[in-house]
Amino acid sequence: MAPTIPGFGLRRIRVDEDVELNVAVGGSGAPVVLLHGFPQTHLMWRHVAADLAADHTVICPDLRGYGASDKPREDGPDTYAKRTMARDTVRLARALGHERFALAGHDRGALVAFRAGLDHPDAVTHLACLDVLPTLDMWEALRGTTAAVGFHLYLMAQPPGLPETLIGTSPDAFFAHFLDLWANDPAALPADVRAAYLAACREAVPSIVADYRASAGIDVEHDTADRARGSRLTMPVSVLQQDWGAALGYEAAALWGAWAADLHHSTVSSGHFMAEEAPGDIARALRDLMAR
Repeated sequence: MAPTIPGFGLRRIRVDEDVELNVAVGGSGAPVVLLHGFPQTHLMWRHVAADLAADHTVICPDLRGYGASDKPREDGPDTYAKRTMARDTVRLARALGHERFALAGHDRGALVAFRAGLDHPDAVTHLACLDVLPTLDMWEALRGTTAAVGFHLYLMAQPPGLPETLIGTSPDAFFAHFLDLWANDPAALPADVRAAYLAACREAVPSIVADYRASAGIDVEHDTADRARGSRLTMPVSVLQQDWGAALGYEAAALWGAWAADLHHSTVSSGHFMAEEAPGDIARALRDLMAR
């Protein structure tokens, strides 16, 4: 049987004309939406979600293009723009009866969460971003030979055709590379969960590439426009990330501080998959955020 989040039910919620999201929902209380990263699904939140469900309504969708959610054909840059995916998130919460909610995202989900915080400040009460920089800052930070760590960003930024063909030739090898490389504690990704991630990615190569392609195009345009306007996140923000700045030569807290007035920034000792490697720490950090 495919792994699930204990005590959570699965639903399908329509958020766009041709898009339904697969969503795990559990608990009761003030709502919090948890957005997963790459190369994962909503299952990455299984430990944190079960913890938070003791006193929160916890909503864990598969992003459009990922997991068991719909995967619309890339029909222009907006299809997988983070602005579009942020709108999905707000519509999802409203469909479940929540006009306002706390929001946490990891990796790709953190980029969606960041955009939701900028575009929908009246809906997002608290914001947590795990192990990313905002898209515009990320591209500016990657330079020289150190940018090799982000080779997949450049591969999937290419026009339609080549990246899908290359990745589709051996998808398990491609996606497993990141599961292996980014985990400090491989035991945090048990065999059944790892298999679920690989199976989901195997069936979603075009939409995953389209998501990354958007981050090399329209997402940069949106971030650039917001930077020019001086847009800032107005809700309490927590950022937890590995110390990538030490390796790549940037000051992460300063970059985030330019976007968020009320910022708590911290580095972690776990690997990239921190919600699975150190779920207790992440759950506590989210509770602390929602208490601010």
